Amino acid sequence: MSNTIGDAAGKIWQFLDQNGAASVTKITNETGIGKNDVQRAIGWLLKEDKLSIELVGRTETVSLK
Repeated sequence: MSNTIGDAAGKIWQFLDQNGAASVTKITNETGIGKNDVQRAIGWLLKEDKLSIELVGRTETVSLK
């Protein structure tokens, strides 16, 4: 399981690096990673202090630090 989450974290990091800030929905749709794995990978990246989360209107936006 941790390999799957680690792989997802890598894909999300690359996606954000190439595309800039995005919502969880956009990340899920654009990367093809399942929503649960996206949430887990975001947690992983937050724990490693690689991401920022900002509330824009009613949408949480995730970006690289």
